[in-house]
Parts: sequence; structure tokens; C-alpha cells
Amino acid sequence: MKLELTSTKINQLLERKELIFKIEEQSTPSRAEVRREIAVMMRTEIDNVIIKSIDTVSGSRMITGVAHVYNDANTAKKIEAEYLIKRNIGKKENVTEEKPTQ
Repeated sequence: MKLELTSTKINQLLERKELIFKIEEQSTPSRAEVRREIAVMMRTEIDNVIIKSIDTVSGSRMITGVAHVYNDANTAKKIEAEYLIKRNIGKKENVTEEKPTQ
């Protein structure tokens, strides 16, 4: 995957970096792959990266997207919408509770 940052803005109020990126790829990569690549590129933990959007253009190999890189994961969970956090974390933290039997 060839990931290139097209814009980087530092938002000190929200303690994050706002990134606009583009990817040249045959098929659309998963959010997990993009998060991992951005985390490596920005030298941070993967939990600090939230992918806001990934957009593809029909008939093109160019994929654009927006990501937020926070200073720590707790700040990300406080600021980002719950649905975005669920999309980015995926199924790895879905834990089913056992109901007591009578």
C-alpha cells in the first residue's frame, strides 16, 4: 500500500493532528490496514489513530481519506463520536457478557 499525506494540520485545542491522505491501491484497504500504516508513519500507538472517512472514486485506483491522530487514546474516546470509535476498533473489543443461569 502506498500511503501519502496530502495535508497535516495541528489542532492544539483538541490535542490532535488532522490528516488528509491518499492511497494508490488496486482495492480499497480496510480501516485496520490504514490505521496501522498511519500509526507507523506518525510514530504513535494504533489506538491513537481514528479514521474519519475513506472515499474511493469509481474507475480510479486513488483512495482519499481523513484521519485524526490524538496524543492519547482517552482524548480520542472523549472527543470522537461513538460510531467512529466502534468502526475503527472493530470486533476485537466486542465482549459478550454471560448471563447467570437460574
